[in-house]
Amino acid sequence: MIQGLPEEELFASGHRACAGCGAAIAMRHILKAAGKNVIVVNATGCIEVVSTPYPLTTWKVPYIHVAFENAGAVASGISEALKRQGRKEKVLAIAGDGGTFDIGFQALSGMIERGHDVCYVCYDNGAYENTGIQRSGATPKYAWTTTTPVGKVKHGDERWKKPMPLIVAMHRNCYVATASVGFPQDLYAKVKKGLDFKGPAYVQVFTPCVPGWKIGSDMTIEVCKKAYYAKVTPLYEIENGILRFSMKPEQFIPVEEYLKLQGRFKHLSKKEIKEIQEHVDREWDRLCGLEGKKIF
Repeated sequence: MIQGLPEEELFASGHRACAGCGAAIAMRHILKAAGKNVIVVNATGCIEVVSTPYPLTTWKVPYIHVAFENAGAVASGISEALKRQGRKEKVLAIAGDGGTFDIGFQALSGMIERGHDVCYVCYDNGAYENTGIQRSGATPKYAWTTTTPVGKVKHGDERWKKPMPLIVAMHRNCYVATASVGFPQDLYAKVKKGLDFKGPAYVQVFTPCVPGWKIGSDMTIEVCKKAYYAKVTPLYEIENGILRFSMKPEQFIPVEEYLKLQGRFKHLSKKEIKEIQEHVDREWDRLCGLEGKKIF
């Protein structure tokens, strides 16, 4: 039991997720925040596969599995139907980074632009982990995946991660937050706020993947903590266009301490680590410069 969180489990044990799966940990806390009065719309991905092997289900709330690309669209329709019927259930859309940053972005953008009353949660494990660890728009630069291999010519992913929370925030009519399974109370509070927000909400959750990141099954929370203190995963909210940190480290660690825990980065050179550190510092400084200000 985690202090301050409800004891009731609405994401049941016995699912098929890997031991230590960050996304499965996230689902437990997300459903604690949502409670029973919710309808879950879940795009194809790791969580759908591990939680719904017919005829079994892990979900103790109403649940619909939808295609990789249309969680935002289906959630929009359900939200409008509930409104027409005068019903009070919350609508919670859940998708991985592949179904959010890439394949599902159009449907998500439309959902937000139209102002539907949906809380959309992206569990960010940095790749298409379910289908074979392929690169996504959330994959960090220089990370190994099966489509960004490491060799003499290529040295992992060649692009920086897409700044999805800021892209979503620029739609200008939604609540946006970042969270991490390493800090469950913060995650719980943000999902609850997103569900209570009148209009679209977007919560992006940092969820390490044991096989994809090549970490031990007991290392998930440690990796989350290191990411936080290395400034890799800033925890903030954007409300009414104003960005505020919900938590801020008092002391920082070098990004190398985070990278060295993961096999997907074991090939990095000192030069590449330095480049990543400089990028992390730049992005952190950019957010600090926006703190407390209207960003649009």
